[in-house]
Amino acid sequence: MARKADVTLTQLRYFIEAATCLSMTVAAQQLLVAQSAVSAAVAQLENQVGAQLFIRQRSKGLALTPAGQQLLGDARAVLSGLDEALDAARGMDNQVRGTIRIACFVTMAPFLLADVVSIVQEEHPHLEVEVLEVDADGARDALRSGQVELVISYDFGYPDDVRRETIAVVPAHVVLPAAHPLAARSRVPLRELAHERLILLDLPHSREYFLSVLAAAGVEPTIRHRSHGYETVRSLVAKGHGYSILNMRPRHDQTYDGRSVVTRAIADDVPALPFVIATLASVRTTARAQAVADAVRVAVGRQLSTRT
Repeated sequence: MARKADVTLTQLRYFIEAATCLSMTVAAQQLLVAQSAVSAAVAQLENQVGAQLFIRQRSKGLALTPAGQQLLGDARAVLSGLDEALDAARGMDNQVRGTIRIACFVTMAPFLLADVVSIVQEEHPHLEVEVLEVDADGARDALRSGQVELVISYDFGYPDDVRRETIAVVPAHVVLPAAHPLAARSRVPLRELAHERLILLDLPHSREYFLSVLAAAGVEPTIRHRSHGYETVRSLVAKGHGYSILNMRPRHDQTYDGRSVVTRAIADDVPALPFVIATLASVRTTARAQAVADAVRVAVGRQLSTRT
């Protein structure tokens, strides 16, 4: 029988840090060790695994090989499970401890993250939450690579290996300048905006969704401006440069520059977006992830109850 590779936890931790930073130098700085220690640990790990984990690119840092990508997700899952087991063994007070990394869709983050983190801190004071703000593609990549345990996002069509729990369904709404003639209505037919200019929130999958909403109403929009920024879109609308379609709604209609927009329901039958908590189906849900998911449910309930 072949002898199994004698891999150490230190090697795995150094490998994960190097893979996260894509730099041996930066990884060493984060770990507070010499760069030679990180390089040696990774080299030993590659030797014991029998596969190259990184492509060393002179002056360009590191790139993970397919074997490295696979090991990264598995290594993060192993260390997360070990940390949770050790935390359980250390204390009998039923407290969730340690650190969890999550990802949040970038337009949702201003609405939810502060509340989620506060709820977790109140309920589980020994649990630290680290957050990545990502677009839809970044959410998938972070989850499948093992960089995060949990994602808060819209369901833009995750693959079958991702488990989703729908927390709410969020309808789209029209955003208009405060003085717009249609602002007096409670519901706006999209066809009445067909000849006006669109300010498009231009994020992967988001833009396709918004354009599909308009297409479902028979509208082919004239796009005046595109922006990755949620508040930039609202500010452009408030200044009168066009209208927009968004999903999340702030509790007030003011923009950063002190102007105002008006949000109105869409009269057409258009698709809403499921709001989900996503985790890998193949990975056991940890107590940390469950604690964050509970906090997300509470935070989403609070947010949506303020705007119906």
